[in-house]
Amino acid sequence: MTELKKELAATLEARRELGPEYEAALVDSFVDKVDTQVRRRLAEERLLRARGGTAGQGPAGSVSAFGERFGFAIVTLVLAVPLSAIGVTQGIGGLVATWAGIVGVNLAHAGRLRRPGRDPRA
Repeated sequence: MTELKKELAATLEARRELGPEYEAALVDSFVDKVDTQVRRRLAEERLLRARGGTAGQGPAGSVSAFGERFGFAIVTLVLAVPLSAIGVTQGIGGLVATWAGIVGVNLAHAGRLRRPGRDPRA
């Protein structure tokens, strides 16, 4: 996670230097980096499962699903702070839109985890 913290600090510093006109591009860039890292970690976990590792099998499956949900929640909260700060620069409407997006992303992720074929308790 320290790599993401460094990226966030660099993004915030670039925002201060470049000004608000580059906000959207900086946020998009940072979100792409977070997305790439999350996808890489999920791919590593899937590869471990495919090779016969214990992640996601039997009772550990619920731990794996919990880890995915917990990790996604942490990433969401880490991103919520700078996104809220950027959103509030557009007024209360920007802040509301930011949090509506955050909630929407979390609901979509939760729905993906509950699709048919997955254990709803996991």
